[in-house]
Amino acid sequence: MRFPKWVPGLLAIVTLSVPAGAQDMRIGMVTPPPHQWTRSANALADRISAETEGRIKLAVFPSGQLGNEAQMLQQLQTGALDLAFLTVGELANRDADFGILTAPYLVPDAESAAKLLEGPTATALQEKLGALGLKGLGYGMAEMRIVLLSKPLPEGGNVAGRKIRTVPLAQEMDFWTRAGAAPTPLPLPELFDAYSNGQIDGMQIDLEGTWNNRFQDYSAVVLDSRHAIFPMFAVASGRKWRTLPEEDRALITRLVGEEAAHIRAAYAGIDADYRAKLKEAGAPLVEAGPEIFGGAVESWYAAWREKMPLLIDLENEAKRR
Repeated sequence: MRFPKWVPGLLAIVTLSVPAGAQDMRIGMVTPPPHQWTRSANALADRISAETEGRIKLAVFPSGQLGNEAQMLQQLQTGALDLAFLTVGELANRDADFGILTAPYLVPDAESAAKLLEGPTATALQEKLGALGLKGLGYGMAEMRIVLLSKPLPEGGNVAGRKIRTVPLAQEMDFWTRAGAAPTPLPLPELFDAYSNGQIDGMQIDLEGTWNNRFQDYSAVVLDSRHAIFPMFAVASGRKWRTLPEEDRALITRLVGEEAAHIRAAYAGIDADYRAKLKEAGAPLVEAGPEIFGGAVESWYAAWREKMPLLIDLENEAKRR
């Protein structure tokens, strides 16, 4: 087949316009655009593009646009998705040891949580991601967990009898069951309707999510319990990772690691900022301790130390900090 004389020249122009080794990559997460994780993912995309002069382009898909976390995990395993910011839920359901990071009252605040996620136990835990077809690139986190209730909590009362939204992992479901509540897993995008319509009585969330979704407007009390860490795993598809040139792997490892560190460092300030916003807005924010969970904390540890031996290492590390 013969082409007109101008076709080879056009093909040369097209070829020159595409950088050698160009990569179109995608990163998914369940958080909405205003959330720190999504903002950090956008910053990561900008930095990758800048440092590769546009050779690698990273498209950001927030709010579960690529599916829920179980679906994104499958996409990562098959290589259909390149990167993701994952919560601990789907990982802990596949390997109980990941659930050690959900233990109640390990640390008192976001700053301590960040240090624990930088420690040896959490670092070693990332090595287990390979068995799930993932490459660990660092930890992020959200704010410490708090509890919202749509109906008042009597003085000296606890959460028993309340229908509480949580994430669908065995360790958390067990904790809320031990507290006498009815744990009710719901995807984040469905949470507002479920709470505002009275389908659930409360939720485990953080101050940032409370403020950004105006959940305080539908709450009789915002219990500032700060009872648990909420870690984020920055991961790559193991299958796709093996296909990348070494220099690209090094670049992505460095940039994702730096953004994850930024997220960890940011949350002490984010926590204080949203707490101040809620107080200024007159939200029913009150401090709350382990008593709101009845005897769940002690009984949970007694049960899960046997199931997750690494939990003891993490506890000891937390005590030393």
